[in-house]
Amino acid sequence: MHRLIPLVLALLLPTLHAADPLKAYPKAEEGMTRHVLPLPAEKDESSLRIELILGKTVEIDTANSYSFSGAIETKTIEGWGYSYHILPKIGPMIGTMMAVPPDAPRKKRFIAIGGEPSLIRYNSKLPVVIYVPVGVEVRYRLWRGDAESTPIDPD
Repeated sequence: MHRLIPLVLALLLPTLHAADPLKAYPKAEEGMTRHVLPLPAEKDESSLRIELILGKTVEIDTANSYSFSGAIETKTIEGWGYSYHILPKIGPMIGTMMAVPPDAPRKKRFIAIGGEPSLIRYNSKLPVVIYVPVGVEVRYRLWRGDAESTPIDPD
């Protein structure tokens, strides 16, 4: 009988998971929002990546280039092994300093955090969960690798 209980639990666990895939993920803390991206099943998920693009839409001039400072961290839920992503804080906006006329038009633009793109593995079995400070927008882009690889000849 004692050996039967773990077997029954192992059989029921996938069913319990399917009912609420977010059960393992923590709720957003005060001052943060949780964004969830469910991914559809794809034929070859090993050739796909998700780029997380976090930032804000602000009204600024169109002549300069801007970005926010900040870094996306990846954490693992203890006991589950699932990962999630968090932007603990968004820093000040930085930009080039080209002079623009005082009456130059301003435009609303999405300004992302700077640095290297944040590419994560595509896995349709789990949602992509991202926590960001209130007011930060979460966007994403799908990256596809070629099915064929190209060899490089030695020197």
